[in-house]
Amino acid sequence: MSQEQKIEKNLLSQVAENSISHQLDKAEKIDVDVQTDLLKVIQGQADAVSFAGEGLEVKDIRVQEINLQTDHIAINPLSAIFGQIELNQPVNTTARLVLTEADINRALTSNFILSKIQRFDLNVDGEIISLLPQKIQIYLPGNGKLQFDGTVLIHEKGNNSQIGFTAVVSLLAIHQPILIESFQCTQGKGISLNIVVTLMNKVKELANLPYLEFNNTRFRIVDMEAQNGNLILFVKANMKQVPII
Repeated sequence: MSQEQKIEKNLLSQVAENSISHQLDKAEKIDVDVQTDLLKVIQGQADAVSFAGEGLEVKDIRVQEINLQTDHIAINPLSAIFGQIELNQPVNTTARLVLTEADINRALTSNFILSKIQRFDLNVDGEIISLLPQKIQIYLPGNGKLQFDGTVLIHEKGNNSQIGFTAVVSLLAIHQPILIESFQCTQGKGISLNIVVTLMNKVKELANLPYLEFNNTRFRIVDMEAQNGNLILFVKANMKQVPII
């Protein structure tokens, strides 16, 4: 790469970093590498874009670390020159995200996440039973384990009941079932085994979907590691905007 090409590449990357930082509420560190040159940008092309960040916050959602890499992309030439990587076509990406225990629990109290988990309807032996999460807390003790503490409102046969629970699960591998190590009711009359089994089958069904969709981005978690205090996600996505945060 010539000195002139390096200057063009660094300039485009720096302007893109500035543009992305203005879209975030907070960012401790951002590094964008637009792997292209000015001629390719004018033609609406880029070989790839890599994005790395630390301490990113938007809409009360915080990510401790993110590393993202795209494949070859088609971009809007004018927007790219001004640092906004606007895609003309969806692009395939791979990403590694690190969420701390505090990040996850803060997100669980945000209006954005609460709007997504307001209600779960389960078909238990032909009857629709609704679970309405009231409060959920997640702990990451390490060794591939997650602990869930919370309260849930259960709507069953026209009646409402509230239970408190503590559950510990193990992540063996992304392609294997989640192992429930323990489930204990800490408040209320308890929950039937049929409801627990149906709920776990629903989780398994979601885990086996070819992809999930969020904000016009299709993604799939291909691996997950639960460490002491951190949850690491390895994700493949097909997205319409760079970066995915």
